[in-house]
Amino acid sequence: MKYNNTSNHESISKIWFLVMPLSFLVVVLGFFIILIPSNAVLLINSINYLDTSNIAYGQQQEEEQQENQINSNISTNSLNIQNISPKKVHVGDIDIAYKTFGKGDPIILINGYSFAMDSWHPTLLGKLAANHTVIIFDNRGIGNTTSGDEKQFSIAQFANDTAGLLDALKIKKSDVLGWSMGGAIAQELAISHPDKVGKLVIHASFCGPLNSTESGKEEFNAMTNETGTAEERIARLHPIFFPEEWRKENPNYLESIPKTTEIISNQTLSQHKEAIANWTGTCNKLSNITQPTLVIVGTKDTGTTPAMSLKITEQIPGAWLVQIKGGGHALMYQYPEQFSNIVEAFLQNTNIL
Repeated sequence: MKYNNTSNHESISKIWFLVMPLSFLVVVLGFFIILIPSNAVLLINSINYLDTSNIAYGQQQEEEQQENQINSNISTNSLNIQNISPKKVHVGDIDIAYKTFGKGDPIILINGYSFAMDSWHPTLLGKLAANHTVIIFDNRGIGNTTSGDEKQFSIAQFANDTAGLLDALKIKKSDVLGWSMGGAIAQELAISHPDKVGKLVIHASFCGPLNSTESGKEEFNAMTNETGTAEERIARLHPIFFPEEWRKENPNYLESIPKTTEIISNQTLSQHKEAIANWTGTCNKLSNITQPTLVIVGTKDTGTTPAMSLKITEQIPGAWLVQIKGGGHALMYQYPEQFSNIVEAFLQNTNIL
């Protein structure tokens, strides 16, 4: 390893410099755990690192180290997405409802099962919009996006819909953030349309078929239980996205999920559930992903467990894994500021080769 710019290292006070010749290095820092690959360099400010976001990522490529430091003066403002009017564009056999806002390089957010585009946490949207043109949209059949001609949906189809949306918006390449089912779609997108994906963030996701042995039994049963109205089915899911202890300490926890006026039908929920159940997965294809990748999950996520995120990280060359202590499947809603800071840090401080 060669480090030519030593003066930069000397100017950083109270910084830990960690390089270990291990397949993975586990760094436990109170609030979150970071697992980094053996070819990675991690700089962490030892004081108030969560508040100032002083985390810098770098990776060695053929004896060249790319070194970055996060700007700790970025201000975070929540964004009221309801004030932005949706637009529609025709893609393949459907009309996709979407919203765009912000400035800078594009990033597209792909949502999970049962969630409409207005449900992203406003803190995340505000943080991203400061440096990126943000695209949010409704997956096929959700909200104001039509269902199209196909009666059976698939994860690959959702990925093609996303690629088609980028084409329709004349965006050649975009960073991608996918949550839960959206993370599975993001993986398919990066594999089937690699030229369209810049940096990749996979949040609380999975790379193979979900079943009751890998996923928490309560979560799996709630998703596969098709009784009741669409509203009742969604209502069964939301509480178990949060760890039980968190729910007790934060009795108004459901207020952290933004309310949406978009309608989600019972049929669409069943079609999305079948798409997840029938997905053969990407686990054996993840090594084809060459984009800089961040995998982020909560340590208390019993739906898409930390082990699933570790499996994804191990298969993607040079991928990073961040586990946030105490976070459940609704990690983004529990710790929006910390989650947003980590995502933005990754986006600002990694380079596409």
